[in-house]
Amino acid sequence: MVGLRFTELQSRPMEFLDFTSVTLDEFQQLVPPFEAAFHARMAVWRMDGQPRTARRFTVYNNCPLPTPEDRLLFILTYLKTYALQVVQGRLFGMVQGKANQWIHVLLPVLLAALRALGDAPARSLSALAQRLGVSEADTATVVTPLEEEPAHGGADPAAEAASPLLPMTGPNGGSSAPKTRLHSKRVRAGRKEITPSNMSGSWWCSKCGDTSLSEVHNTLF
Repeated sequence: MVGLRFTELQSRPMEFLDFTSVTLDEFQQLVPPFEAAFHARMAVWRMDGQPRTARRFTVYNNCPLPTPEDRLLFILTYLKTYALQVVQGRLFGMVQGKANQWIHVLLPVLLAALRALGDAPARSLSALAQRLGVSEADTATVVTPLEEEPAHGGADPAAEAASPLLPMTGPNGGSSAPKTRLHSKRVRAGRKEITPSNMSGSWWCSKCGDTSLSEVHNTLF
């Protein structure tokens, strides 16, 4: 099955941006280091993640990602949409297993290419400060810290009471709801004696005549 190709998407710049989060010019700048990193990896590793010990990697005739642009488009689209692998495979004309292989191959390739360009994400405040050429104190002023979740039990009781999710996310414990004894002798007897009536708003009891729903409830529970 034939999937999405760079040649058909490049003629639609806005759609291309939606798929990849980069413009065509930015994409073309990324292609050479990306392809160099790809061949460097494939010279050492096979597609299945095993070390390469025999022949060198070549693009076979029916490869679902035959060009450098197709390979880069594949991984950028995956990172942008984060689709299920079966969906990603269908989009690019391959089965889920092949999509899984390509994702695991191309993710480290893309990271190596970004590092070669100096555009890889900084993993620490000091690394970001070094890249920007400023002090860590100056860098901290433009970085939004992650909000820490409050410790369990330290939240405002009034806020907890107002939270609609509290009953669902609280610790499991004994339920205070009345237990329904479905198999007790009293309930089984009640099942035999009580049958629905066609009369609106009442039940017919073979022993006691018309009785209200509340009385039936009291009888069973």
